[in-house]
Amino acid sequence: MIVVTGATGGLGGATVEHLLQRVPADQIGVSVRDAAKARHFADRGVHVRQGSYEDPVALRDTFAGAEQVLLVSGNDPAADMVSLHRNAVEAAVAAGVRRILYTSQQGAVPGTPYRPSDIHIATEAILGDCGADWTALRNGAYGPLDQVLGPWQRTGVITRPEDGLVPYTDRDDIAEATAVILTGGRSFGGPVTLTAPTAVTFDDLAQIASDLTGRTVKRIVLDDEQWVAEQITVGVPEQMARTMLTWYQAARAGCFAEADPLLAELLGREPRTVADRLAAHITA
Repeated sequence: MIVVTGATGGLGGATVEHLLQRVPADQIGVSVRDAAKARHFADRGVHVRQGSYEDPVALRDTFAGAEQVLLVSGNDPAADMVSLHRNAVEAAVAAGVRRILYTSQQGAVPGTPYRPSDIHIATEAILGDCGADWTALRNGAYGPLDQVLGPWQRTGVITRPEDGLVPYTDRDDIAEATAVILTGGRSFGGPVTLTAPTAVTFDDLAQIASDLTGRTVKRIVLDDEQWVAEQITVGVPEQMARTMLTWYQAARAGCFAEADPLLAELLGREPRTVADRLAAHITA
């Protein structure tokens, strides 16, 4: 039995879809807050169990009988995510889970300017002390490119703070690779990094977008404080804007610069590039 948390979310749901292509549905379970939202999995034979990181007792029941559990990291900025992740790890151990996989983040090492990485660093430390086998999937940035780049198709401009090399990665590729790890015979201990094969900057992305559209897409670098002020103007809370700013600071410090070949190895093919993803977005 493989149990996936957060299966009604983007990454968790995509991982379950790939698991369904590799193992029988009755070998897959999902732990979700709202079982009704996972009806599409239940209808296909997946075990749907209700649980949340806030309720470790119920969570232990959702993990019962599982050999492996995929813990999809939470992202509620108002919650104590480290404590919630600890609940999940302890519940998995109490349920007798042999191996725990956790969705961490590329560059989650001490000293990174990106503040949300602190949650992943702390959770990886909890896993290291839990007594079960564990793997931290340090996933490359897999957010939608329209969120990363802003409304460039309308404005012809990518307006962001100074950045650095980042191997922007396709979420579905990460989900497929996660399913490969969960169902394969190869053991991965500790952290592994899953990224697209090439790291790029916003300058590179502007050139790629220009080549794909046949019109000039410019890259404009905003001062950090100017960017924060603009975010506040459009309704983003200042604390959130400053947290987002630390991602650009980490990128320019080289925290995400190293692309890793493991994703391609697991997929048995080249992962989707940013050019592939931009072309699909333009077509859509």
